Amino acid sequence: MANEQFQTARGTRDVLAPESWQFEAMRRLTAEWAGRFGYDPIETPIFEKSPVFLRVGESTDIVQHESYRFVDAGGDDLTLRPEGTAAVARAYVQHGLANAPQPVRLFYFGPMFRRERPQAGRYRQHTQFGAELYGSESPLADAEVMLLATRVVDAAGLKNPNIRVNSIGCEVCRPRYREALVAYFKAREESLCKDCRVRIDQNPLRLLDCKVDVELRETAPDLQDFWCDDCRGHIGQVMATVERAGQTIRRDRHLVRGLDYYTRTVFEVGHPSLGDQVALFGGGRYDGLSASLGGVSAPAVGFGMGIERLLSALPQPLPTPESERVYVAHLPGLDQEAYLLAMTLRGAGLAADADILGRSLKAQLKDAGRRAKWVLIVGGTEWENDTVSVRNLMDGTQEVISQEILLEYLRERLQGDRA
Repeated sequence: MANEQFQTARGTRDVLAPESWQFEAMRRLTAEWAGRFGYDPIETPIFEKSPVFLRVGESTDIVQHESYRFVDAGGDDLTLRPEGTAAVARAYVQHGLANAPQPVRLFYFGPMFRRERPQAGRYRQHTQFGAELYGSESPLADAEVMLLATRVVDAAGLKNPNIRVNSIGCEVCRPRYREALVAYFKAREESLCKDCRVRIDQNPLRLLDCKVDVELRETAPDLQDFWCDDCRGHIGQVMATVERAGQTIRRDRHLVRGLDYYTRTVFEVGHPSLGDQVALFGGGRYDGLSASLGGVSAPAVGFGMGIERLLSALPQPLPTPESERVYVAHLPGLDQEAYLLAMTLRGAGLAADADILGRSLKAQLKDAGRRAKWVLIVGGTEWENDTVSVRNLMDGTQEVISQEILLEYLRERLQGDRA
């Protein structure tokens, strides 16, 4: 056991194979789908000047309790990145992307940091895939980020995910709703939980998200009764577009999301296998965020997807090079030939391993059982006849294959394993 001083900090962990390969497979999957939708990759610093993240809302848990905020040796007030949207908004403003061809579509994949209470599937350093679309007020933009998100979930193996959506209104209609909501809960303040007694003054919309005062929120005023015509038309078109694209979507009157920068559309993505109220991730529209960071006001919508949570929900692992590896074993004296054959396979696009410890064939085959599904055996009369023995380690069957067709043979078998 390692000295405690030299172990991972609470709420963090090392990600080792085969799980690390799952993260890499998810990175490739998200990049592929983001590229299909026309999104360009962006990488922002892991830490930012703290005011960037104060824009997510000073009454939110992220700002009040969860941020890793510190002053460095030079006196700069810095915060480790707790979420991606504010960082991308800062980059949008700083680099003048409002002057670039619109809309601007960006995606990211990287670590976020929140000092939450560690629990199953939730870590203080976690990985997030996100997409942000700037420059369009159209309901089609809202629908697009939802469809990108759900296509990724579907492609990862959680088929037919669903979307819960709501509109929290705009600067025209939200003040009237806020007033009615506060009046409703003020009249029942003695029955509220401790957190909601604070929210009622600081962030009353969060009252609808409380998991304690469930009965009270059921009879609270409904947002849709206060929507202006523009907000009503916007959410209607968003839902109609998503439905016509073949995606399940429904309105959830209690959905508000936890960050202050959202306006109009907010959504969460779930799956029937997880239960009706369990969210994999969410997002929404945040038209005022760029202006709050010193830039021009720009319409924007996006989402952030926790990779750990998604991977833990998948019914089976994603295919990876590690899971499709071929092992090249050899008889005595043919270690170099075996290694060069492995190099040929690698050059042809296959994942291949070979012994470099000088082990016996028996030891190599034992090692192969830990690393691969297929093993090639270099040596004997087969090798002299330009053939190779190919053994399926799953069922023990073995065939002798000509080296001329070996690549084609392996590709067909690996394709069959993926099917």
